[in-house]
Amino acid sequence: MIGALSIAALAVLLWPDGRGRGAQRLRAMGHRADIRRTSGERPVPATAAVLSAAVAAVLSTPLVAGLAAGVAFLGARSWVARRSERRVERRLESLTEGLGALAADLRSGRALDAATEAALAACADAESAAALACALRAPAAAPAPGPDQELTAALQRIAAGVLLSTRTGCSLAAVTAAVEDDLRARHRLRLHLRTATAGPRASAMVLAGLPLLGLAMGSGVGADPWKVLTTTASGQVLMVVGTALELAGLSWSGHLVRRALR
Repeated sequence: MIGALSIAALAVLLWPDGRGRGAQRLRAMGHRADIRRTSGERPVPATAAVLSAAVAAVLSTPLVAGLAAGVAFLGARSWVARRSERRVERRLESLTEGLGALAADLRSGRALDAATEAALAACADAESAAALACALRAPAAAPAPGPDQELTAALQRIAAGVLLSTRTGCSLAAVTAAVEDDLRARHRLRLHLRTATAGPRASAMVLAGLPLLGLAMGSGVGADPWKVLTTTASGQVLMVVGTALELAGLSWSGHLVRRALR
């Protein structure tokens, strides 16, 4: 039964996205990039909760269905948040590559328009390319602070450099190189912190799986703990309390890791 619930939740999380990348492109020059809008996703947490509750209601009791819905909702929301963070990181890496190409071309003496075309070609992400094009070609319409704070700050610095270069004639290459170096340094720091917190994250996941291991071991020796947890009053209380403590522990450990990564 636990395996069926896990498979159902995994199927929801891995269901392919029916929308193309075109829905994620910026709608207009200077338009702020919003992760929640440009992700092109259905409400995955709600879908996971409904499907898990339906499967659990068929296979087990209403209490199990409610707990399965809550766990699936929180798990799917965490997965969506991690996916959004990875998307932001990909955009930052793409922007960094574009800025590197821009700085190299400007140092070689190429015109800003030609250097801009090379920088956009170096961006692997379409959204990052569109945002960089906005900052270089329409700096007055640079994006306002939004969810992607680090990306927005980099674009605002580039736009300010373009305006300053246009008004005073100073070199834009130095500003571009400084922003690129800053983004690369932040990326190295994130990798270092992620490596340092890999052990605590793995330990938290192992501890989170211990209750399932206990259920499997109990079933293996003929104790049938699942029946006790779902059919007796004391077992149901213990299941609710145990699930709450499990979620609280995972939430707290995730909070500690996020604080370390900031």
